[in-house]
Amino acid sequence: MALGLVIVLGAAACRPEPKLQVTTALANLAHPWDLAFDRNGDMYFTERFGRINRLSQGHRTPIIVPADVQATGEGGMMGIALDPSFGTSRVLYTCFRSNAGGALDIRIVRWQLNPAKTRMAKRRDILTGIPTNPTGRHSGCRIRFGPDHALWVGTGDAATGTNPQSPTSLGGKVLRITSFGRPAAGNMGPPFRPEIYNYGHRNVQGIAFGPGGRAYDIEHGPDRDDEVNLLVRGGNYGWDPVPGYNESVPMTDLGKFPNARRAVWSSGSPTIAPSGGTFLTGSRWKGWNGALAIAVLKGQQLRVLAFNANGTAVEQQWARVTGHGRLRSAVLSARGNLYIATDAQPGRILRVIPTG
Repeated sequence: MALGLVIVLGAAACRPEPKLQVTTALANLAHPWDLAFDRNGDMYFTERFGRINRLSQGHRTPIIVPADVQATGEGGMMGIALDPSFGTSRVLYTCFRSNAGGALDIRIVRWQLNPAKTRMAKRRDILTGIPTNPTGRHSGCRIRFGPDHALWVGTGDAATGTNPQSPTSLGGKVLRITSFGRPAAGNMGPPFRPEIYNYGHRNVQGIAFGPGGRAYDIEHGPDRDDEVNLLVRGGNYGWDPVPGYNESVPMTDLGKFPNARRAVWSSGSPTIAPSGGTFLTGSRWKGWNGALAIAVLKGQQLRVLAFNANGTAVEQQWARVTGHGRLRSAVLSARGNLYIATDAQPGRILRVIPTG
């Protein structure tokens, strides 16, 4: 793949891209997985082996390493999100692979920091029983608060063929829950579990909210067709690798499900393994203002997708921030700069500033 990839679709005018200054914000990390920022600019981030950290004014503070984290393969301590009321409540959430219930599962935990924000004062497990594979394969686990103040959860299918289409499994789904783990209003309803918003996913690695509050997921395909999907209530996104775990079937199987939701963007072949992404905002980003920036693992790049006006197709895309290895998650800070976690040990968190 060309490192300077630019694709223009239809008659859309080329959008000017910003110049980028890429520096290291933090180094010597163990597979940093996800990050979040409060309004003061402090960063909270996870490392896959289990640690939750805070970075404030250049000083890093390890907050906790929960004893029940099971870091195997793709699983471990993964997604993190701050409560919309974090400034006063000091509440945050993590998604991780756990053995706290005896059997392994993926779970969402609500934490409250002590007043000094140096350690966790309270823990509450608000959603348990998301399936996990013994090897940790397809653990999903991206969590983001939406404009609706619901916590959106992207899950993996745990490499179990029946999970994505099953109304009773939380695997291969996008979920919406409240800050205390109850089903959010507006989900699918029976026969689906009340936490389920839509289904038929393979391994959701990113959730992001674009202009107008539109929700998108980012997910891995098998040997082809990574996808970015526009998320709608009740949508079937077409992954159904049965019998067994048959990865030769299409990511969006329109033969089996003619009404399945088509992807807004697809990688084709080969896959590039897109992961966590965020929408860029602000005039400093020039033609990237309103575009989706995605950290890419296998392709080792930042893939930037500029959508059409209604968010249903990609008009232009770029591959940038190359030469830094596998990129796991891209998050916009409160100050409008982009931070990217690299998937390595030692790993880094990069700071990307639009200049000029």
